[in-house]
Amino acid sequence: MRNVFELKKDHTPTKEEIQNVHLLGKGIICDTESRGHETPQNKSITELVVDASEGFIPLWEPGVTLRWRFQERALNSFAHPEEVKDTVRQLFAKALVKWGKAAPVRFTEDKDLWDFEIVVLSSNKCNASGCVLASAFFPDAGQHKFNVYPILFEQKDEEQIDTFVHETGHIFGLRHFFAKTKEAAFPSEIFGTHEKFTIMNYGSLSQLTDADKADLLRLYQQAWSRQLTNINGTPIRFVRPFSATASVTADVYPFSQIPAVAAKHTEALLNMM
Repeated sequence: MRNVFELKKDHTPTKEEIQNVHLLGKGIICDTESRGHETPQNKSITELVVDASEGFIPLWEPGVTLRWRFQERALNSFAHPEEVKDTVRQLFAKALVKWGKAAPVRFTEDKDLWDFEIVVLSSNKCNASGCVLASAFFPDAGQHKFNVYPILFEQKDEEQIDTFVHETGHIFGLRHFFAKTKEAAFPSEIFGTHEKFTIMNYGSLSQLTDADKADLLRLYQQAWSRQLTNINGTPIRFVRPFSATASVTADVYPFSQIPAVAAKHTEALLNMM
């Protein structure tokens, strides 16, 4: 069976590939917030934590579609770049399906106008704690990278999907559950209640739950309806993606159609949400 992620022969990783940590489990790291630590003591882990590192809580405004593309130059390292793309598309699609109707934004693949690039790196980033699987970004109006490291594809299928679920949680505005105490230099606020397990936790506790989805759905519904304008005194601000400044035409599939689209064609699935 052919290795989809086989590198071209004699390939030397570039500085950009090597460049781009959060302990998801033993030896596994999330780089979206490079300030994570182990589970804090004497604190409840039954709360949803949202980003407030800029002095306000950024949430996507209603009706947002985030446009993304692959960074082609990164794919030049691989012997089978189109198969790499298909594999990543499937993971992304499956992660979004797991979030279901709780996902507050839609996504569509767009090579020309984009809010973030998926960068499939050819070399890993590891330190004494472990290796990075992936890293994403929080809501704002800039252009970003969603980095994916090759060690991700050595994990079990479910772990690969859950990594994408975790990283899309960051894109929706969620911080690691312990951010309030262990990442105090980067302020956050707590909203809602959770079970012991949450996808924004680490290790064996990192599992997507019904509570995760219900809290995220309620957070955005109440914010969009103006029932919720602040969390613990920190104001909520709605942000628009970079692509919202331009006029584009694209095929965007309603979330309710995802299962049908997925059954027909994985690539079409990501022109959705």
